[in-house]
Amino acid sequence: MSSSVQLFRDQRYHELKGQCLQQGRLFEDPEFPASHESLYYDTAAKGKVEWKRPKDLCEDPHLLVDGMSSHDFHQGKLGNCWFVAACSCLALRKSLWQQVIPDYNEQEWDPKNPRKYAGIFRFRFWHFGEWTEVVVDDLLPTENGELIYCRSNVRNEFWSALLEKAYAKLAGSYQALDGGCATEALVDFTGAVAESINLAEGKYGEVISEQMKLFEDLMKVHKRGGFISCFISSSGLPSEAETELGLIVGHAYSVTAIRKLRLGEMLLFSFKAEKLFMIRLRNPWGKKEWHGAWSDSSEEWKKVSDSERKNLGLTVENDGEFWMTFEDWCKNFTDVDICRTVNTSYFSLHKTWEKEMMYGAWAKHPEPLLNRSGGCFDNRETFLQNPQYLFDVKKAEDKVLVSLQQEDRRKYKREGKGDNITIGFEILKVEDNRRYRLHKLTVQERVATSPYSNTRSVFLRRTLRHGRYVLIPTTYIPGVPTKFILRLYTDVPSKLRELKADRPEMTCWSLLCGYPRRVTQIKVHSAEGLQKQDRSGGADPYVLIKCENQSQRSPVQHDTTSPVFNTQVIFYRKDIDSPVTIQVWNSSLLSDRFLGQAVLASSPGDPREQQRLRLRGRGGGEAAELPGHISVTVLCSDDLAEL
Repeated sequence: MSSSVQLFRDQRYHELKGQCLQQGRLFEDPEFPASHESLYYDTAAKGKVEWKRPKDLCEDPHLLVDGMSSHDFHQGKLGNCWFVAACSCLALRKSLWQQVIPDYNEQEWDPKNPRKYAGIFRFRFWHFGEWTEVVVDDLLPTENGELIYCRSNVRNEFWSALLEKAYAKLAGSYQALDGGCATEALVDFTGAVAESINLAEGKYGEVISEQMKLFEDLMKVHKRGGFISCFISSSGLPSEAETELGLIVGHAYSVTAIRKLRLGEMLLFSFKAEKLFMIRLRNPWGKKEWHGAWSDSSEEWKKVSDSERKNLGLTVENDGEFWMTFEDWCKNFTDVDICRTVNTSYFSLHKTWEKEMMYGAWAKHPEPLLNRSGGCFDNRETFLQNPQYLFDVKKAEDKVLVSLQQEDRRKYKREGKGDNITIGFEILKVEDNRRYRLHKLTVQERVATSPYSNTRSVFLRRTLRHGRYVLIPTTYIPGVPTKFILRLYTDVPSKLRELKADRPEMTCWSLLCGYPRRVTQIKVHSAEGLQKQDRSGGADPYVLIKCENQSQRSPVQHDTTSPVFNTQVIFYRKDIDSPVTIQVWNSSLLSDRFLGQAVLASSPGDPREQQRLRLRGRGGGEAAELPGHISVTVLCSDDLAEL
């Protein structure tokens, strides 16, 4: 991993530490100094802050005391409960926090060799698609000798305060962390894929079947190393108000466990029991808990044996951690953020995914063919003036995961431009042989639309059938420039690539072999009344579409004489007098059988509506009629950048 780590502000930890040790001084970071600018992006903000090193705050400072746990820390004065909730989740996975705090033993204070300490630390974040190492000094903001931001429960433990400082440096200031989303921090800690679910809109508190599906999905996410946090939307309520049952509005809670709990006794051959679906949460404040059913000291726990309670880690303390039933969770919380660690390892027992990642940008240009900031689908005139990405689904059906993430805009807060932009994307099923950008939506199918959100990333899961697709990431409003990362996960390689060319390239070879003069788009919708090919009265038809020396074949439709093909093709034609031929064949083990064809001149003046054509034998227009018809749509243009 180290070979691919980027250095933030080109600061090299080992070089800087070596220089400090050689000169006998403690590190002071010139890139994030102990100053007002590092605390606030708002120059009018005030605060009486002293920057102190851990050795000035306690006698025996440590990075970690007795390892790391989700109970290690509290929020402090900054409105970044979301960051603390993310830290709670991170603390549950040693393999992940060791990635964020590399060589933590080497960075630890050594009481036996105090001269080896240089007041410098390093942390790693997944920053816009790359692991990035951030170096900080150990000067921390305090008031009256106390840390004012994130701090540990243990007075001499400093990993959370130093991690927060590194994250603030990446964001531009501590104030830039005031208000945010736990999933954003978790993505930055892990490189995971973020998904947000509105529990109220999805009716998870009312529809039991949806509730159970969500429970199984979240349990799988948690088991496979993913992270979950949740909150109650503050719309119409004051932020940080307390509900009747002890939950805090507008406050990020981390999910620390998801379990099925059985109540009852094991009999000889059966389990006579009530099954409960349970979820455990943690309040980053380290206090203020749920007072409803299954809260720490509730009557319900009397039904559970001491050993089971111990197994669940139940403590009757106001430590901010508590259990509740999944049904109560769905009814009381409004939003859940999920971070999926998508498995791409070939050596895993679980399902593995093929990952493709592309960097892109929305950029304005007055020339329509060069503009790449066309806005969402509602902007019909400019929608296709966005970046376009082609991918293939090779299986009959494949589950596809898509994550679109805009750049972290917190660094622009000082300029008053730090808010996320509303983003989303469309997926279109296109011609099976498309190689150039789309310019007009005609025969293509709109198969999926992501949520549009002003969160840093949007996510979509879809099952797509075999074929070729174009994915179009967009801002909601046209003309908003920013960068993005697109990640696509499929079961088999998808060959994701950006479509950049508008038409075939003109080369020296074109002068010898000719250059296309016409573009023709064909969609074969269906056929009917085909000749029966077997004793059961069915057939296994497919279509073969030919033009000049090009051809494209559809998948076989089994056991039908009225197949639905919905096959799309596009041809760039050099010889405009050469017709397009659509043939219907029956698939057979020994030899495929010709069932008929339609021959089309395909000129720009031809009707653009769907046509129903009689199948004929091989030969010219007067060839013998054969059983069956096909339904097609044909579009032609002599402007190669029209379709």
